[in-house]
Amino acid sequence: MQENKQLLVILHLSQLFDLISGFGGLIIPFVLWITKKEEVFEMDYHGKNVINFQLSMFLYSLLEIPMIFFFGLGYILLGVIALLILFFSIINAINASKGRDSHYPFSIRFIKS
Repeated sequence: MQENKQLLVILHLSQLFDLISGFGGLIIPFVLWITKKEEVFEMDYHGKNVINFQLSMFLYSLLEIPMIFFFGLGYILLGVIALLILFFSIINAINASKGRDSHYPFSIRFIKS
């Protein structure tokens, strides 16, 4: 296995496509993780964290839809989710570049590490 911190940084930053397309932030990291988890040191660990975070944020976004229709608060909470994705993607990309572990709060463990 080779160490490739740049690819780990790209993995974390690829989540930002969620803010543009709504779903690219899940597909791109998933493809990177599946194709490189055997080749790049710590790709499996970081990939699982990113996928768990993205699936969690997607689930939380789905839960916001009824709140949009009934309370109007859903728009505010969707904005909070977008800020969480932005903030934690950048923070964990920096951590990956420095060789530190990634940590995503509010993340449900769909895929166990």
